[in-house]
Amino acid sequence: MAALAMVFASPAYAAGVDAGTLIENVAQATYDDGIGGTTTIDSNPVIIAVDELLDVTVTSLDPGPVSTRPGDDILTFEVTNTGNGPEAFSLSANPAVAGNDFEPTINDLAIDTNGNGIYDPGVDTILAGPATTPVLDADEAVTVFVLLTVPTGVVDGDQADVDLLAEAVTGTGTPGTTFAGQGEGGVDAVVGLTGADDNAIGTLIVGITTVELTKSAEVADPFGGTTVVPGSVVTYSITASVTGSGSVDDLVVTDAYPEGTTYVAGTLQLDAAGLTDAAGDDAGDADVNGITVDLGTVASGTDRVVSFDVTID
Repeated sequence: MAALAMVFASPAYAAGVDAGTLIENVAQATYDDGIGGTTTIDSNPVIIAVDELLDVTVTSLDPGPVSTRPGDDILTFEVTNTGNGPEAFSLSANPAVAGNDFEPTINDLAIDTNGNGIYDPGVDTILAGPATTPVLDADEAVTVFVLLTVPTGVVDGDQADVDLLAEAVTGTGTPGTTFAGQGEGGVDAVVGLTGADDNAIGTLIVGITTVELTKSAEVADPFGGTTVVPGSVVTYSITASVTGSGSVDDLVVTDAYPEGTTYVAGTLQLDAAGLTDAAGDDAGDADVNGITVDLGTVASGTDRVVSFDVTID
């Protein structure tokens, strides 16, 4: 049986052979020495060291425009060393991109220290100026958070881009630019096809969602009319109108019974559907003090109507 040879390929970096690797080659020649034998001779060895190639890519990790509103927010990027040797990269975030509807304020740049892809205050490392990544091995990537503030005065639908730029600390320039002796192990560092810098855009889009609450009353008196007298029944309707481009969470409508009135048991409704007065079995609750209706998450463009009756004492 022929022997089975197994070859395990070593991982290949984006830019090929590691910087500083020594490539050695010796040529050979054989000839008939004229006395019945074959002679083999070697050339002198030629040893060359692989230069360090400086390359980088920057990508946005957000799946699309980040919905935002006035206040603090975060954009997420990935910086990858696509060169063939260890390199650090200086970072800068530019919020003044042409065409922006507003300009966010850049507060800090941070590195995802624990690798969970989510900014954790007090855990992830804030980069002091000038902001620079740790030294990244070839093909190593790091997640970068841009911490920013969206100004007041923006309106629904406003959009802004933030441009994150990464530049090799050793240097940048046109492809082929050489920094003598500044590569790994003292080899030359050579600028790769990216120019040793790259940038990516992260986008913010304002999605301001607001709630308007409108209350109305209809009166039915004991005589079939609408006079407000003792014994008249007042039906209160409260409309919660959600507008904007997003949704609101945990929307709860409450109302206390007016002084001089008594709640009519069993009249609590949501969107004309009856609710029980008991707490915990549906969205409604009516007790001795007033009514509470938990609407939960309500999408923009939606009206929810709560109603209940009281009698005038």
